[in-house]
Amino acid sequence: MEMATVRHRPEALELLETQSKFTKKELQILYRGFKNECPSGVVNEETFKEIYSQFFPQGDSTTYAHFLFNAFDTDHNGSVSFEDFVMGLSILLRGTVQEKLKWAFNLYDINKDGYITKEEMLDIMKAIYDMMGKCTYPVLKEDAPRQHVETFFQKMDKNKDGVVTIDEFIESCQKDENIMRSMQLFENVI
Repeated sequence: MEMATVRHRPEALELLETQSKFTKKELQILYRGFKNECPSGVVNEETFKEIYSQFFPQGDSTTYAHFLFNAFDTDHNGSVSFEDFVMGLSILLRGTVQEKLKWAFNLYDINKDGYITKEEMLDIMKAIYDMMGKCTYPVLKEDAPRQHVETFFQKMDKNKDGVVTIDEFIESCQKDENIMRSMQLFENVI
């Protein structure tokens, strides 16, 4: 007997095609992969963490995956639907620099209050270092995440009030050649 499970059906692909920067064919490929990993049509946080951990077997990606999950779960209902996934991916892969930076800011603004604090940035940095594992070369010192945060705030916190606003974040990122170059890295993927 087949189990009666509630399945989430995505909105018409035509609608997603107009809302995202993907073609219908790309959406079909993405949907097939999504359904393969998540037959119910939605991903809860635990499943998201399991899937994400496969990309970083050398480290512990659970904390970073938690932050990433919250950034994809835009309506904060505890699950990521195919639409949520596609809209996030659309921005990350095909969005304008402005859209990508807003998405990144939202990821770093853990409590979603419109500011990135040193504590939030330190949580993100620790999560990234945990995810990269002990395989980094050269071996990182214990205080590397904190140093990274200090550098980030020296560069980003223009008015020195201890928080980074979205305007400060976008302005600083747009002036940084390395950040701007990395924004173009994943264009045309898929």
